[in-house]
Amino acid sequence: MSSVISHNKDQPRVRKTLSDSSTSSTASTKSQKHEKLSRLSSSGSSDVSNDSSTNHAESYFLRRENRLSARKKAEEESANNDYKKMYEKALATNHRLKSRLETSKQELAMIQDQLQRTQKGRAEDCSSNMLETEKKESWSIKKRITDLEEQLKVKAELNMENQRLKDENGALIRVITKLSK
Repeated sequence: MSSVISHNKDQPRVRKTLSDSSTSSTASTKSQKHEKLSRLSSSGSSDVSNDSSTNHAESYFLRRENRLSARKKAEEESANNDYKKMYEKALATNHRLKSRLETSKQELAMIQDQLQRTQKGRAEDCSSNMLETEKKESWSIKKRITDLEEQLKVKAELNMENQRLKDENGALIRVITKLSK
């Protein structure tokens, strides 16, 4: 907090802060001017009173300008500090988000790799399952073929036996017909 020092020749220095209300500072300044003018006018020199009041007004305005410029500088510095803090905060956030993005990319790559391995495993399982079912089907087909071959052999034997019996039956019929004549 900046402060303003005002003083009179007869009074000790008084320190006023910027936080004091402007009405009280202007009222005290006016009363000090009035006291000073009354003292100067009582001494009898009017030229000195004009010079001192002009000097006092000039010094007042100079002090006021100095206070305002100091306040502006403080505001600019705080604004610059705010921008700097905001920039640093944005950089930190940006860095944090970049690191999170990198970890997310790594996790995504790992998950995709796992997915591909799982799909390949399923494809192999499916192909192995297909191989198993194909093997079972081919085994069952081979078994059926061997059964049918055996049945064919039996049928062929039966056909041959049937033919032999027919031949014997025909021979017996001829023998019986010769005997019955």
